[in-house]
Amino acid sequence: MFKQYKTHAFRAFAAPSLAALCLATVPAAAQAQAPGQAFPAKPVKLVVGFAAGGPTDVVARAFADHASRALGQPFLVENRPGANTILAAQAVATAPADGHTLLFAATNHSMIPALYSSQVKFDAQHSFRPICTLATSPTVLVVGKSLPIRTLAQYMDKAKKEPGRITAGTAGTGSSGHFATEMFARAQGLSLNHVPYKGAAPVITDLMGGQIDSSFATLGSVLPQIRSDKLSALAVASPQRSALLPDVPTFAEAGGGNYSADAWYGVLAPAGIPAPVAQALERVATEFAQSEAATQKLRKLGLDAASTCGTAFAAQVEREVTTYTQIAKDLNLQTN
Repeated sequence: MFKQYKTHAFRAFAAPSLAALCLATVPAAAQAQAPGQAFPAKPVKLVVGFAAGGPTDVVARAFADHASRALGQPFLVENRPGANTILAAQAVATAPADGHTLLFAATNHSMIPALYSSQVKFDAQHSFRPICTLATSPTVLVVGKSLPIRTLAQYMDKAKKEPGRITAGTAGTGSSGHFATEMFARAQGLSLNHVPYKGAAPVITDLMGGQIDSSFATLGSVLPQIRSDKLSALAVASPQRSALLPDVPTFAEAGGGNYSADAWYGVLAPAGIPAPVAQALERVATEFAQSEAATQKLRKLGLDAASTCGTAFAAQVEREVTTYTQIAKDLNLQTN
């Protein structure tokens, strides 16, 4: 979940009759959206690669409600968890490029090429047209009370003096937290002891219990523990301080360089979607991110409403893909 690197992807067709064969020679975008046809012409499916109830699903449903009212057709959330979101991405990659099937993704979409390059039948970077991000969640470095450290400078100093001594828990090898940890350690020349878990919850439990020292976690996952003073936040990996933790400095302010590791949540469409349809979706996504209702709802989850659209979003994904792929190669994290 971070900010220096990212990704996109997919499509397919078939036709038994002569008429269908003729249609198959027409560009997908032309088949998908007839000239002058209003969008959306029918309900829109918003595919989510996570189970219901998680932050990605909650943001997706909030956006679906807004888009339904704004565009006059239902936006229906379809949860399709499994294979680290590959199943959902595959479904959208092979859907008609007419804007009626969309992928609601998160930062881990950019990690697919790094971890599963030979196991997927789509290109996470080029098979999609990125529409907009809708929300971000900064990574925050937290430490347990058993570690007598309360500033980022102290953390880095100890890591330099005692290489490999400080433990850093993550939700698993190849997880966004793992990449965030590696990115910071490499940038600062530190040696941290990575401790992978099976999910974020046990990381937080052991961090509070003193079994591990630290974690590069998404803000939403540790905000309650920070506010209840069970964990200490040393720095936020964003260009600006978070409104949810106004007293916690950014990594840059605390001497950690330009390290940035925001997680994003956003909408991707199959490649080839007509420009007018993409523009309509960008407009609605921007309106959602700028609305007071979205801001308030997302802050309760530890998220900030934010829209990066079109080419800027595509460039962000491209940077992420490049970075994650290199880190995965260096650490031999490929699962194929």
